[in-house]
Amino acid sequence: MQSSLTQKNSQMLRILVAPLDWGLGHATRCIPIINALLQLQCQVLLAAEGKQAALLKKEFPQLTIMPLTGYNVKYAKTKRGFLVKILSQTPRLLYAILKEQRWLKQVVKEHQIDAVISDNRYGLYHAHIPTVFITHQLHIKTGLGSWADRVVQKINYKFIQRFKQCWVPDSETTGLAGALSHPSKLPATGVHFLNPISRFQSNTLSVQAGHLLIILSGPEPQRTLLEEKILQEIVHYNGTATVVRGLPEVVTMLPSTNMIKFYNHLPSIDINNEMQKAEYVIARSGYTTIMDVAALQKKSILIPTPGQAEQEYLGHYLCTKKWALTVVQQKFSLLQSLQEAKTFSYQPLALFNNDKLKQVLEGWVQSINQGLILGNQKTKKT
Repeated sequence: MQSSLTQKNSQMLRILVAPLDWGLGHATRCIPIINALLQLQCQVLLAAEGKQAALLKKEFPQLTIMPLTGYNVKYAKTKRGFLVKILSQTPRLLYAILKEQRWLKQVVKEHQIDAVISDNRYGLYHAHIPTVFITHQLHIKTGLGSWADRVVQKINYKFIQRFKQCWVPDSETTGLAGALSHPSKLPATGVHFLNPISRFQSNTLSVQAGHLLIILSGPEPQRTLLEEKILQEIVHYNGTATVVRGLPEVVTMLPSTNMIKFYNHLPSIDINNEMQKAEYVIARSGYTTIMDVAALQKKSILIPTPGQAEQEYLGHYLCTKKWALTVVQQKFSLLQSLQEAKTFSYQPLALFNNDKLKQVLEGWVQSINQGLILGNQKTKKT
């Protein structure tokens, strides 16, 4: 019996969108891309598992989500052990990339996929259809020095150049990702800068004095370690706070009070409102969070994941620019950090043209349609 997925509507492009399972940020920053594709009358299929699949299912209950095994990166409990832990998983990560490449070939054939958008999943390239790789890290920070950064960049580019295009969610000049998205040499594929993208938009809600939004996210065990720090101190906070635990697939809830509300997960519209109301946002210095904070021009306290060179760089970069206050997790104290934030000379985050994503997507979809028309014409002639 033929599945409903294979009964393709010839008038709609079928686009597969697949985010990396390294935290929730890759999934949440795909939300505005998915919405834009739906507005362009594309049929969108999603590929994910675990937390990412649970989040996307809540945001897009009408869309099909195909199970795709993640990279399942494991983190160390200490900063010193982080890099060793990551390097020890390299063979398994390479195998996961090879496995998802085989998976994609089968899925494209079975479900007539017209194009693929891969957010940092290196194996989702294809020889016969347009594929896009999304990343803000053209220059990857390893924490081992410039020689190691250069070696990793060559490997990174080798994978990226298997895709037809590379989309960078940052501005073409000075941006939120700093050196990460602005290397001295771009990969030899079609690179398009989207400007920072976010699922959030400013609304009419006013800031509530003393209200905090605390967003916990990222791989374990570091997510839990930070949560434990927050839980120990939040009971001594005199204001109101909303704590979003970043656990969309978990059913068990932490008990809330009149002043402190706990949620395992919040839909985009609700967390948008919570961020709009917050005087301060406390979160990891993940790039998607930074883009969301910038979209709403919020004052933030960022806590990089220990040992993750990318987040440590971003935290330092934004703090130097006075765009955010950054605190090392080992030294983080909620009350002390809030005291420091009150005297920190925050500078307004740079605003960007939000129409760039729409322009790039419209051009990309149009080029795919034109390619399909030309292909059909050649088929008829032969």
